[in-house]
Amino acid sequence: MILAIVRNGFRSLRRDRGALILSFILPIAFFSIFGVIFGGMGGGTPRVSVIVVDEDRSPVSERLVQALLKEPSLDARTHPAAKKGAPAPADYSAATAQAAVKRGDAPAALIIPQGFGAQPIAFGPAADRPTIQLLHDSSDPVAAQMVAGILQKTVMTAMPDVMAHIGMQYFEQASGELTAEQRKRIESTMSEIPNGGAPAGGSNSGGSLVALDIRDVVGEKRSMISFYAAGIGVMFLLFTASAAGGSLLDEAESGALDRVLSSHVGMTTLLAGKMTYSALLAFLQLTLMFLWAAAAFHLDLFGHVAGFVVMTAATASAVAGFGMLLASLSRTRAQAGAISTLLILTMSAIGGSMFPRYFMPAAMQKVGLITINAWAIDGYTKVFWRDEPVTHLAPQVAVLCGAALGLFLVARRFARRWEFS
Repeated sequence: MILAIVRNGFRSLRRDRGALILSFILPIAFFSIFGVIFGGMGGGTPRVSVIVVDEDRSPVSERLVQALLKEPSLDARTHPAAKKGAPAPADYSAATAQAAVKRGDAPAALIIPQGFGAQPIAFGPAADRPTIQLLHDSSDPVAAQMVAGILQKTVMTAMPDVMAHIGMQYFEQASGELTAEQRKRIESTMSEIPNGGAPAGGSNSGGSLVALDIRDVVGEKRSMISFYAAGIGVMFLLFTASAAGGSLLDEAESGALDRVLSSHVGMTTLLAGKMTYSALLAFLQLTLMFLWAAAAFHLDLFGHVAGFVVMTAATASAVAGFGMLLASLSRTRAQAGAISTLLILTMSAIGGSMFPRYFMPAAMQKVGLITINAWAIDGYTKVFWRDEPVTHLAPQVAVLCGAALGLFLVARRFARRWEFS
């Protein structure tokens, strides 16, 4: 009897495609996504984009800049990327580097000050030596710490001779002046020290070799609430839109859809009405979520109303189009539920709703751009984090509205089966 019950259970599972997908395909899909995200890092640190500005222009600072440009853990650059057919861009200055970090072109910038070459490192307090500024965007909280640690390591490996000279000066201050023979022997040894070396571990600590001032130029008065509201909100809007679109399947099964189509209402009009309802519902849901974030977590919603309305309208339209497509592709409500769960959780994982995209490998960040989640989160980040004007939302709005129209047209094509059934 037990074996018969087991056989019946597996037969039921095989017939229920939704349960089969959720039981076997969804776990494998999620394992594969997170395996690519974390496994793609190869057990090492991901490359961090950083802008380097050399205000000192001394031989010592130039050596440090070249070492940072060659550092495999950094994607360092001293000037913007050249555009095809345009003249070579000028090097970043402190002002343009700060503006680039605020725009999100890079999560961090290093400003090497004038006078750095005269005293690049010290083994004592940092008050009497030039201080390198590390400007960063706290929406990527890992980048600044990584750049700070890599900078200390790079100084140790790129300028060992400078370290040795300064170390000898400290030694003389502590123990008295060296004899001519001792100085000659030490200088002979230091002449054999190369200008570079193998990478070694380093960290940004109180005893750091380079004085470093870390300053957040974007998010001093901001929180990550806007990011989480957008990420979680879009994920749940996709579930809501799929459920709203599923009402078509309920009407088809009950026969109500045939009665509607037999009247003067065409399929295009019906789909447009369903999509409009779904978009309005999504708009209201996301508005309520952000109002709660403003009330409970002090999100500055009312200072960004215009950008919020534009992004929410575009996002709501895109998720509504997704719901219509899902309904037109599915044969039953159970099938729609299983497919929507698989697609939405996968889109949310690679699109940044579950795990910030800036932590992902570069290839996965590009893959994430196929999702509604990624474009919506990028748009809300521009609005609430970077205080960018509404005109700067054009790429995100264009993609989301284009997705809404494209998904609606494809849904209309597949919905023809109800007209001829």
